[in-house]
Amino acid sequence: QVQLVESGGGLVQAGGSLRLSCVASGLRFSDYVMGWFRQAPGKEREFVGAVSRRGGGDTYVADAMKGRTTISRDNAKNTVALQMNNLKPEDTAVYYCAAVPDVSGRYGATTGLPSRRVQYPYWGQGTQVSVSS
Repeated sequence: QVQLVESGGGLVQAGGSLRLSCVASGLRFSDYVMGWFRQAPGKEREFVGAVSRRGGGDTYVADAMKGRTTISRDNAKNTVALQMNNLKPEDTAVYYCAAVPDVSGRYGATTGLPSRRVQYPYWGQGTQVSVSS
């Protein structure tokens, strides 16, 4: 079955950086759009960003993270990464990796990448990111 396993979370001071990774198994990785979401205590799970099947610069990042977040993927290693810089206390949350099939390749930065939770059928268990002030 599909498994997504996140790693790289931890405690960091405001202004610091973290790089989260997600390793996928049980799927043909290159056929899937990969997304990142986060959920802070008492809040809804929110979209962080996504990368198309093709990777490269074919990404979309939510406004709250734009300019300090990069998403990348390595289809040879079945991994997707979330690089976050200049972290703020309000970035504290559990971060989740998610996957949605895109065999036809219809999703992309210009055509649109899925950003709603319901669009993603596969999820990891999450990794905690805590940012101290």
